[in-house]
Amino acid sequence: MINSKSAVGRRAVLGGLAGAVAAPAIVSAQGTYPSRTVRYINPFPAGGATDTLSRIFCAKMSELTGQQWIVENRGGSGGNVGMDALAKSEPDGYSLGLGGIASHAIAPTLYAKMPFKVPEDFTFVSTIWSLPNMLVVNLDLPVKSVAELIEFLKKNPGKYSYASAGNGTTLHLSGELFKTLAGVDMLHVPYRGAAPAMIDLLAGQVHMIFDNIPGALAQYRPGKVRALGVTSKERTPVVPEVPAIAETLPGFDINSWTTLTGPAKLPADIVTRLSELSRKALESEDLKAKFLDLSATAIWRSQADTLAYRDSEEKRLAPIIKASGARVD
Repeated sequence: MINSKSAVGRRAVLGGLAGAVAAPAIVSAQGTYPSRTVRYINPFPAGGATDTLSRIFCAKMSELTGQQWIVENRGGSGGNVGMDALAKSEPDGYSLGLGGIASHAIAPTLYAKMPFKVPEDFTFVSTIWSLPNMLVVNLDLPVKSVAELIEFLKKNPGKYSYASAGNGTTLHLSGELFKTLAGVDMLHVPYRGAAPAMIDLLAGQVHMIFDNIPGALAQYRPGKVRALGVTSKERTPVVPEVPAIAETLPGFDINSWTTLTGPAKLPADIVTRLSELSRKALESEDLKAKFLDLSATAIWRSQADTLAYRDSEEKRLAPIIKASGARVD
């Protein structure tokens, strides 16, 4: 048995076919949670912004706990597939996941039928990050601003498409809100994740995407796509030259926010421990800097405040979803 006073350090690594995250092993006291590997379900495919940010977070949690936090990508249905798996997991603290706006605030209104109940089937531990999206278009599209795009789409109703990471994602809702506020008609093409959607955008199969900023930046900075606007109320310091869509469409405001989430009936002592650990992780300067490099803001909230925020976001977004006509039967 390892003595609780000893510490074993090893360099953090990210890798493995299953997306394992290993980190410096700071050995905790005997019997302290977690005492073994923690499975962290990311309900979106590998390669997107949620994957990159999740691995940064899990690496820090591994460092703080001395146990591996393994990222398991289970994409599909706008995050519902992965969250359904989480809801059906044993509430022992060793199956956690990335909840957030898509599955826990948008989906309850968007989908007529859900494989789980929100919020009853989950334990919301803390928020993790907030991240705006960025509207980028294929270089062949003859527009250089949001205003020009609106004018172009009004002249060509129903002829152009926007991609998303799936029904119910913020990429989808950003497009629907854009259609509603701008009064334009464009086709929604859902994919199983942002990465394959971006591949088709570059190939000209679709014309635009409201992608999470990290994924969009990877193509925008080398000049492979044209950026027209960000979905937050104001410009982001990461790309200050790109205007907020709200500068052209007042009231436009969609941000991806996420939560550290477990199945329902997660024991109170484990929730308290996870809340403390996530706060340390999200308030660490190195993690905040890594998040900011990707235009994400690390945000810690208490369990009660996280649940209250989720509730308020569902109420705020419900009329937007209903007005868009995007409901999925």
